Amino acid sequence: MTETADYPTPDGWLTDAQLRVARSHLPLLYVDAVPVRVDESGDVVAVGLLLRVNGAGIMTRALISGRVMYHERVRDALLRHIEKDLGPVALPQIPTSPQPFTVAEYFPTPGITPYHDPRQHAVSLAFVVPVAGDCEPQQDALDLAWLTPEEVCGERVQTEMTGGHGYLLRQAMAHVGRMA
Repeated sequence: MTETADYPTPDGWLTDAQLRVARSHLPLLYVDAVPVRVDESGDVVAVGLLLRVNGAGIMTRALISGRVMYHERVRDALLRHIEKDLGPVALPQIPTSPQPFTVAEYFPTPGITPYHDPRQHAVSLAFVVPVAGDCEPQQDALDLAWLTPEEVCGERVQTEMTGGHGYLLRQAMAHVGRMA
């Protein structure tokens, strides 16, 4: 009989050991979300970026990002990660059938694509998500800053982004017609 340790935990997550093995053998599915605020005509006027400390102890700006769990819809994963990082009153406006603006392929080897994750090969569906409510940084974020589309495309913010998130952010602004 197979031990239950061979299976994901009841909530759909792999144990740390199982995740290490999976990351070394196959790509994992993620979502990246660019939270935005829009004006009454639907134009993006602000972009939310999280301030985090990376594994090397360096302050960086980050997008909302996370894995899609086993048996979880992409829409539900987006909602879960946005609420985890921005709080339950962010009120994200996720369509019934969300469409990503791009697919980002993260590789453990730098230079294959603009996206890099030293832990794994990951494929991420990237979305621009309008949020309506009051947002407060949650979990491991130190701060949440709302910046203009021009600011997030500028050199100062771009240098604070890691792993290709700056490139992804510029793609998001181009997608919504706000590339500076």
